[in-house]
Amino acid sequence: MPFAAIIGLGNPGDKYASTRHNAGYWLLDRLAGTCGAALKPEKKVLGDVAQVTLAGTVVRLFRPATYMNESGQAVRRLLDFYKLAPADLLVAHDELDLPPGTVRLKSGGGHGGHNGLRDIIAHCSADFMRLRIGIGHPGERSRVTGYVLNAPGTGERQLIDDSLPDAERAVELLLRDGAEKAMHFLHS
Repeated sequence: MPFAAIIGLGNPGDKYASTRHNAGYWLLDRLAGTCGAALKPEKKVLGDVAQVTLAGTVVRLFRPATYMNESGQAVRRLLDFYKLAPADLLVAHDELDLPPGTVRLKSGGGHGGHNGLRDIIAHCSADFMRLRIGIGHPGERSRVTGYVLNAPGTGERQLIDDSLPDAERAVELLLRDGAEKAMHFLHS
């Protein structure tokens, strides 16, 4: 089995619901909706969990209830509680280095300046798959924080929303056929 849990990164609360940093939450909500599941709070893992079947495989969807820069604490609790290894995870997150409307799959690597990934790597290791959801870059490093913590414009949001079915299809391919086929689907 390629992974046992899909983590959607974002910040909790209505204040952040429509911000670019919550693209991972948006995908997780879509996956849960497709399966007719509801994410429910689970205090032992510091987040919301739903068990679903995707492409014939039982997986847990997990939305950390911690802020983005503390995601690793919640993910570590999830790993310990369900007795999973980092390699059992697929982490869906916003990606500055990809334009809106683009989704890419990657195995391992660094955090690339993403504070959620930085904290997961610090608490768990870098040995997990990443589903990178493009949100674009503001152009200057000094503007990144404000950019990710604000909502995308209507056109950008439409591009991101339009990419989520591809992300969902890549998850199904990853589960059923493996990383190579999922990457081929997304990257060609």
